[in-house]
Amino acid sequence: MSDFVYSFEKLRVWNDARVLHKGVYETTHQFPRSEMFGFTSQMNRAAASVATNLAEGSPRTSRKDQAHFTQISYGSLTELACLGILAKDVGLLSKTTEQSFRNQIDAIARQLIALRQSQLRD
Repeated sequence: MSDFVYSFEKLRVWNDARVLHKGVYETTHQFPRSEMFGFTSQMNRAAASVATNLAEGSPRTSRKDQAHFTQISYGSLTELACLGILAKDVGLLSKTTEQSFRNQIDAIARQLIALRQSQLRD
């Protein structure tokens, strides 16, 4: 196992996005098989995109480029929030589960906004 740590691994927001992704993955795994290419796939891709865009932007030498990928990560996060609402509306998620995801999403959103502001200031 490598001792090397990538810069994105040090970001609290990236680690929080990992936790969110795991929860989304575990939850959507319980969705009906008929949703495999619908909500299951879309929610998992959006959740993964939050973390992967942070990772993709972290080695960029320009802070403006880093901020661009942080913004894309934020867009994926809001997509996930919408999908959670829609999944609740059609009975795939309970109100409690959707609210739990929403709380995590809100916390990550605040971190992404602060990160992007910091990247654009420097």
